[in-house]
Amino acid sequence: MSADRTGSWAGDALARIQAELPATPLRALAAASAGGVDVLVKDETALPTGSLKYRHLRALFAHAITTGHVGAGTHVVVATGGAVAVAGAYLAGLLGLPFTAVVPARTGPDVLDRIERHGGRWRRAELPPAAGQQEGAALADRLGGHFLDHFADADRAMAAGGPTLADEVFAETTPEWIVVGVGTGATSAAVGRYLRRHRLPTRLAVVDSESSAYFPAWVTGAPDYATGMPSRIPGIGRPRVEPGFQPDLIDLVIPVPDGASVAAMRWARDTAGLDACPATGANLWGARHLARRMRENGTNGSIVTINGDSGEAYRNTHLDAEWLRARGLDPTPFEAEAGDWG
Repeated sequence: MSADRTGSWAGDALARIQAELPATPLRALAAASAGGVDVLVKDETALPTGSLKYRHLRALFAHAITTGHVGAGTHVVVATGGAVAVAGAYLAGLLGLPFTAVVPARTGPDVLDRIERHGGRWRRAELPPAAGQQEGAALADRLGGHFLDHFADADRAMAAGGPTLADEVFAETTPEWIVVGVGTGATSAAVGRYLRRHRLPTRLAVVDSESSAYFPAWVTGAPDYATGMPSRIPGIGRPRVEPGFQPDLIDLVIPVPDGASVAAMRWARDTAGLDACPATGANLWGARHLARRMRENGTNGSIVTINGDSGEAYRNTHLDAEWLRARGLDPTPFEAEAGDWG
């Protein structure tokens, strides 16, 4: 089928995408709220694919259609696993487009099943993870399709227009702090731009995983900082600084031990009644640090953070004791602290 990049197909496709963005709830986290500090969680699991990454892929699809890169019949390719690939498959299915995800070698069967359930296809990457984007782009070229590079383009696509997570949060409240993770950098950049544009007093903190490049890059000011080590916390952390990371928009970067992310995820699930993913655990660890600091300083107010994905997708990984042990990930030293918000 030829690609109709203008006219009726594009207009109908954009209308479908625009209709597929329900506002997600902002929930009070009662187990963490005390002493004049309220903790609120923006629950992105209410999005169509249950993940914050849906916002990124929705923006990428809309931008690609608007700019004429995707039309009727265009084969869409991404090079990643997890929530990004699932969201891509869902949106491609919504628009009747063929879709392939080039997934990392260790991508689990749960993710692959979800890609297929939404009508997408997947193939294992043949190159090392660092070359994943090039492999995806090459496949799209061979198919005569379009490669969605969420690392390079998500921030630009989200900045091009449409409601963002920040629009929704600040329509309801103006917290002292908002805490988000940083993977592509698109979410933190969107929030940071919103704060500056509207001259709001809220400060932006981002959390970073152990082996990631973002915290050292923020501290040193080196834009090309790289560790070469993949993150063990899906959705946040990168071995290099991605183009979407905008350090000038960020007030604080909080490094979070990987074991602490898992401990906080477990605390959220078992004590706070929040079905959280490992990246949400990192967010909560950062929010806990700020809540304790506010209480020590006698500052009242609220902190907003994000639940970017449910824990269900991690029942065979970060919620499995044997899986953690095999990877040297031990949440035990952090379990007491995870529940101490005082």
